[in-house]
Amino acid sequence: MSPLERVTERVFRQGNPELRSVPTPLLTLEEFFDGNDYTGSIGCNLASVPEPQQFYELLDQIRSRPEVSDVRMQITCVDHPGEDWPFSDTIWIMTSASPDIVAKWFPEELAPSETWEGWSKGAYEPCPLQEGHRVVAAWFD
Repeated sequence: MSPLERVTERVFRQGNPELRSVPTPLLTLEEFFDGNDYTGSIGCNLASVPEPQQFYELLDQIRSRPEVSDVRMQITCVDHPGEDWPFSDTIWIMTSASPDIVAKWFPEELAPSETWEGWSKGAYEPCPLQEGHRVVAAWFD
């Protein structure tokens, strides 16, 4: 199975993620980035669109921080299933840090448009949350 086939199967496991009745997929860093060479699958609206590997390295560093228990990639849409890599505009960070602190973990060229605490409206795949941690969104417009 190719990386694209694997990630497409994972994203559609519970149905079409673009339907409101289907929980939004929250992929691990490995699920989203392994085999991902699709520039624009994350951060496509940044001034200089980064390669996925740049984001992976940064997010892996963030995940290794003592105040972080997990980092997940929200799948926002899949324009052409099986042809294009799923797209993410939101990274969910499970942490004891505030949204303002989380925003500072991103270098200027990879900085999110906004950070906030708490899930947005809608249903999400279950994701464990360590005691004392909150979910913080890093959203890229």
